[in-house]
Amino acid sequence: MRDRDFHDTPPPGTDRGTGHGAKPGAVPERRPDGVVPRDPEAEREAERRRRRAQFLRDLAEARQLRDRVQPRRAKTARLRHAMRMRTFRW
Repeated sequence: MRDRDFHDTPPPGTDRGTGHGAKPGAVPERRPDGVVPRDPEAEREAERRRRRAQFLRDLAEARQLRDRVQPRRAKTARLRHAMRMRTFRW
């Protein structure tokens, strides 16, 4: 393909499921107890995503609670937001 920068760059999807940097035929090494070690970078990223998703759920729940507890303030905020959106110029 002409749009690739390097001649030895594999086409997309050829090493699917093997992870980044692994050879297509590579088998993950196993520890003596039979457990396949995980990539620490991938674990950190997955944990960060889990924490972020939990935070966003809590934030949405807090907003809903605030809207239920202070309906007048919530209505004013909705009207103010609608006015901002109407006067916004694209």
